Amino acid sequence: MGTSKALVDFRGKPFLAHVLDAAQHPEIGLVRVVLGAGDAEIRRALKLPVDIVVLNSDWQRGQLSSIQAALRALDAVALDGILLCPVDHPLISRSLVASLVNAFYSDARPPIVVPTFRKRRGHPVIFARALFRELLIAPADEGARSVVWAHVREVAEVPTEEEGVVLNLNDPDALRRAQNER
Repeated sequence: MGTSKALVDFRGKPFLAHVLDAAQHPEIGLVRVVLGAGDAEIRRALKLPVDIVVLNSDWQRGQLSSIQAALRALDAVALDGILLCPVDHPLISRSLVASLVNAFYSDARPPIVVPTFRKRRGHPVIFARALFRELLIAPADEGARSVVWAHVREVAEVPTEEEGVVLNLNDPDALRRAQNER
């Protein structure tokens, strides 16, 4: 992208601001932002409170290392689960997050909740606390998908018409396409 994805502008605000806005829900009592490269610039630009930032010194290892950094930072906190919102999926809404949270807290209590767009799974994903250990030891080459595959029969899929759940805006061409379509 030529700059930190967290700071890439879409519709007048940075990707990270879109994600943080979408994650506002009464059942989400604790928000953490995992940062690696460019953390000081991101914190300064978005005026992030120090207490929500988790630094991932192994950011070069990829997304799984950020998930693991978040889980380690939250180890002592009583949580039912974690909603993982990758910064390169900024086109999600509060109503989508509400649908995922409602599915997670449904009577079925699924350990994994994923949105689907036209039968394609996307992001964000909710993992129950019972799966944190598996996420911490997941193989680096498979990432969190290995945990999803291990619990394939227990995954709750939440259909949505929000294409943003499957749009990974991680390069300038993908961003241009999303800007032109919206």
